[in-house]
Amino acid sequence: MTRIDYFKHQPELITQLRAITQGQEDFHLDGKLRALVELRVSQINGCAYCTDLHSREARARGEGQSRLDSLPVWRESPFFDDREKAALAWAESLTLIADTHAGDAEYLALLKHFSEDDVVELSLSVALANFWNRMAGGFRKAPAKSDQV
Repeated sequence: MTRIDYFKHQPELITQLRAITQGQEDFHLDGKLRALVELRVSQINGCAYCTDLHSREARARGEGQSRLDSLPVWRESPFFDDREKAALAWAESLTLIADTHAGDAEYLALLKHFSEDDVVELSLSVALANFWNRMAGGFRKAPAKSDQV
């Protein structure tokens, strides 16, 4: 059960933050990759609402179920290429920054596959996903039961 409806208490600010999040649609970064990264961040953070949301987004963008199923084990999976693995490693590193300190190895691997603009866009996506995970997860926002398969 949701603890507090944060939109009800801060509608202007939440609307502004949603607009920033929606602004990601203008990124040059591939939307399918962004959905994968946001899904992985949400899995790490244990946010049921965001995991459901980003799973549906990924499928809507053409992501295959086999890749979604193996996302928690992406390092061992043959379904992800080096570019995707670099993005996922960076997403995990930023999400777990207290432990990883945004490691140089992950950052340098990222630069092999992405432009500086792409790295900034990817990092913004990770940061926004972490923000929303903390809001939805902290306030126990749950996916609608009608969305369940």
